[in-house]
Amino acid sequence: MDVPALTSASTITQLPQRFNSKPTPTLTPAPPNLPPPSHLIQHPRTNLKHQCNRSIDLTIAWTSSISRHCCNGQLPEAASLFTQMRLAAVEPNHITFATLISFCADFPFQGKSIGPSIHAYVRKLGLDTCNVMVGTALVDMYAKCGKVQLARLIFDDLKVKNSVSWNTMIDGYMRNGETGSAMELFDEMPEKDAISWTVFIDGFIKKGHFEQALEWFREMQVSKVEPDYVTIIAVLSACANLGALGLGLWIHRYVLEKEFRNNVRIGNSLIDMYSRCGCIELARQVFHKMLKRTLVSWNSIIVGFAANGFAEEALEYFGLMQKEGFKPDGVSFTGALTACSHAGMVDEGLKCFDIMKRHFTFNTVNPKELARSLCNCYAPSELS
Repeated sequence: MDVPALTSASTITQLPQRFNSKPTPTLTPAPPNLPPPSHLIQHPRTNLKHQCNRSIDLTIAWTSSISRHCCNGQLPEAASLFTQMRLAAVEPNHITFATLISFCADFPFQGKSIGPSIHAYVRKLGLDTCNVMVGTALVDMYAKCGKVQLARLIFDDLKVKNSVSWNTMIDGYMRNGETGSAMELFDEMPEKDAISWTVFIDGFIKKGHFEQALEWFREMQVSKVEPDYVTIIAVLSACANLGALGLGLWIHRYVLEKEFRNNVRIGNSLIDMYSRCGCIELARQVFHKMLKRTLVSWNSIIVGFAANGFAEEALEYFGLMQKEGFKPDGVSFTGALTACSHAGMVDEGLKCFDIMKRHFTFNTVNPKELARSLCNCYAPSELS
């Protein structure tokens, strides 16, 4: 990256009414479809230590199964499995609760109904105030569900807070548009790290307040807090939106001196920034210097060429990405079709569209963007 010289039944409501009141089955099963490890088989002379280990192993097994459902976006199924875990007299631990609560935060629509029930059990155990991992997960969940005042109550009740707790609460305020409250809490922080500053920078960017984001970055520099790669990506986004090429060049030089100089996501952000600032040649240099490229890398350079009027180059790289084994997605095709529309290349546009129809399916494609790009291919030729 050279710089130039300028350089439902599945809800928690099915759980027992009291957390400590549990059935006493004759056999404690493992989660469904999860065969018990051989070391869990009871031996006639099993001592207390082995029983404790068995209990821990079962908790881990159930928690892993719950986590797997959560990772697949199956939150109701995970909640149902948690119910089965309790009915099987297997004690959940703080990781079990943190896992469920975290995914309630990631899926707020479902989390609004499931999360409070989990919170009720957590509160009975006192984990909402005594365990920083669980408490912080609750803060995050309620903030993402739009209940930032409840999140603050939980935050204030935490007996021990770490930097993650503080940053999560600040992020909750920024996410809900309460910038003033976020700043007040920021001032109260015992120690401010790169994440603390980045929460503000990213929060301003998401609201479209790019100049404020850069102001916070400058304050971060004055405070002598080293930015991390997430900070760099956020600042490059602000530079791209404002066309702030000077700061973008400074960031690029800074990146070259740091350990994340080969970070793929930073490389992608640099390509996007240079392209949107009209410096497509610098974007090309960054692209070719990257040790590793992803689909986003290819899409960024293709869209960059198209947006800057380099239609032939956009189509050339569109072909190269496929030769390199990358399967185009909606962004790739939109970039290629945009290039065709800008140059009035109707035949090439139709070829791209035909490839799209015959060989590819999309889950995230924007049909309106593709249709607009295709229709625009005809406009120049019809007017000529």
